[in-house]
Amino acid sequence: MSVPTPHNSAKKGEIAKTVLMPGDPLRAKFIAETYLEDARLVNNVRGIQGYTGSWKGAPVTVMASGMGIPSMGIYSYELFNFYEVENIIRIGSAGAISDGLKLRDIVLALGACTNSNYASQFELPGTFAPTASFKLLKTAVEEAEKLGIKPVVGNILSSDIFYDERKDAVFRWKAMGVLAVEMEAAGLYMNAARAGKNALAICTISDHVITGEALDAEARQTTFTEMMELALNIAKTLDG
Repeated sequence: MSVPTPHNSAKKGEIAKTVLMPGDPLRAKFIAETYLEDARLVNNVRGIQGYTGSWKGAPVTVMASGMGIPSMGIYSYELFNFYEVENIIRIGSAGAISDGLKLRDIVLALGACTNSNYASQFELPGTFAPTASFKLLKTAVEEAEKLGIKPVVGNILSSDIFYDERKDAVFRWKAMGVLAVEMEAAGLYMNAARAGKNALAICTISDHVITGEALDAEARQTTFTEMMELALNIAKTLDG
C-alpha cells in the first residue's frame, strides 16, 4: 500500500524513524506542544493526532494508537510497513495487579500476555509469546537510571476486555506474576516481530485494579511526565 493510507494522512518522509504512541490523542497533543520543537500536525484522520518535531535535535513523531489491540494493530502495522518506522514506543497507562506497584510507578513491559486472538492470523503451530525488543528495553533501563527513575520490569497483560464478567480473572494473572493490565502492547509486539522492527511498552500506573485507587482522566493526559521524558530520551539515544 502506498502512503497516505486510509488511516494516516501523513506523506512519505513526514514520520520519524522513532514513534512514541500514547493511546490518547490528547496525550499526543500534550507531548507535542510541551516537548517537541517545531512540532507540526501530520495526521488527524479520525482524530488520531500525529505530530512530528524534534527533541534535543532528534526527529521524533508522537501519534496516538487509540484503544485496544485492533486499533493499535492498524496504526502500528502501517507505521512499520508503509512509513518505514523502525521503533515504536508505547507510552500509556496501566492498571496495577501486583501488590508491589503504586500509582505513578513506571513499568517496562518485558512481555505482554494476552487474551486476544490477534496472533491467530499468523497460523503458528503453537502459542506466540509477545516480547519487547531487547535493544529498546536495554536503552530504557539505561536512560531511566540517568533520570533517577526506578522502573519495574516484567510481564503485563494486554486484555481485550475492560469490563470482565469473570471477577476472578485478574487474580489468576496475578498468581502468574503479571504486574499490570493494559490493552495494546501485545498487538504492538506482534506487529514489530512480524515486520522485523523494534517495540517497547512503557506504562505508568494510573489505577490499582485490586485496591481501587485511581487517577482521573486529566491526570492521565498531562501528568505522566516522567514516562514521557524517558521515552523522548530513548528516541534521542536511538537517533545518536
